[in-house]
Amino acid sequence: MAAPTVSDLGALLGRDLGGAAETAQAQQVIAVVTAMVSSYTRGQGFTADGTGNLAPNAEIRAVILGASARLLSNPSGLLYDEAVGPESVSYRSAFSGWTVAETYVLSRYRKSAM
Repeated sequence: MAAPTVSDLGALLGRDLGGAAETAQAQQVIAVVTAMVSSYTRGQGFTADGTGNLAPNAEIRAVILGASARLLSNPSGLLYDEAVGPESVSYRSAFSGWTVAETYVLSRYRKSAM
């Protein structure tokens, strides 16, 4: 399976990431999350894609996209509340590690000590 792209991330988020700054930020987010996933799994779940790059399998790719969406949605990582009059909204989508579901997927590929 191919590595996640900015358009894949935009489709998941339901918005266009076509601006130059937003595209560059999305590319960096995907690269950072991919590196963290590769580190966590110690490279398991990735195969050579024919161009010399490593591509994740479908399960790992899903984790990369999900974590990238959280990180891109709130890159500062802050949890904050916003109030206007009697209405308030809480933003809690910060990336602060793997979700439980992501951990289950990643743990399937993580090599552990024998």
